[in-house]
Amino acid sequence: MPLRYTFRQLEYFVAVGDTGSIAAASQLVNVSSPSISAGVSQLELELGVSLFVRHHAQGLTPTVAGRRLLDQAKYVLQQAEKMQDLAGDLSGSVRGPLAIGCLSTFAQIVLPGLRQSFVNENEDVRMSQVEADQSGLFSLLRQAKIDAALTYDLSLPRDLQFLPILELPPLVALYETHPLARQSSISIKELAPYPMVLLDLPHSSDYFLSFFTENGQRANIAERTRDMAVMRSLVANGLGYSIVNLRPTNDLAPDGKPMRFVPLTGKQRPMILGIMTGNGADQTQLLKAFIAHAKNWIELRADSLLGTHSNVG
Repeated sequence: MPLRYTFRQLEYFVAVGDTGSIAAASQLVNVSSPSISAGVSQLELELGVSLFVRHHAQGLTPTVAGRRLLDQAKYVLQQAEKMQDLAGDLSGSVRGPLAIGCLSTFAQIVLPGLRQSFVNENEDVRMSQVEADQSGLFSLLRQAKIDAALTYDLSLPRDLQFLPILELPPLVALYETHPLARQSSISIKELAPYPMVLLDLPHSSDYFLSFFTENGQRANIAERTRDMAVMRSLVANGLGYSIVNLRPTNDLAPDGKPMRFVPLTGKQRPMILGIMTGNGADQTQLLKAFIAHAKNWIELRADSLLGTHSNVG
């Protein structure tokens, strides 16, 4: 007699197994707790095994059989998604799940608008996002936890491939009354004596500090932060200057204080904004469509991302 379980029941089973409770699984898949509970019970009845040990106040723990079947259920769901992706490729349609990573330093500027724009044009896409530093994005791609990442060309490894989109020269971020804030451009030699707020992220900090060593200077680091918003507020409150490659959408720090952005002169290497994917990985119709859309979306907004709406002078 053929088994009569459904993919939906497998999804509920995996959600409970991963979260350890009906309530948490309900939030994860956005389905009511009674529906989750009923789906798991029906799956147990169909398979003829107990999948979980129910604890009165401590959630659910997979049984020995439950642990083995949980791995198989995940595999079945993954294969079902691949079949859907293949069907989309064969039909030329853009549909299915898409997980995109983004470098945390500019995720708030680029990712929400790009994501909404793509989904508006492709209603059958289920898109999710994750923000991470550069090392984290490398790891997520290698583990196939994301399909692609929006990032810079920082320390790119050979096992990943990078599509360049936009060249971003460095800008100096300053508080409004900084002695250098009214200049049309600033050199590293001029910056060096002043306190610096360093965006202290893996790969990024080495990039910014290389500007000084390559010019025979040493940065006067007064503050360090791993958060872009905190960096902007530190700068706006007069605790130092910083260096960025992507200009915010306005010239106010998160606490409302004004900032100024001035081009950095010299031969400093610009950052390249682009899309990173697994090297040699099969690109589905969905991923190809997203890459093309992202390239066009970013290029159309090049002026604002480059900071050509300058407030200098």
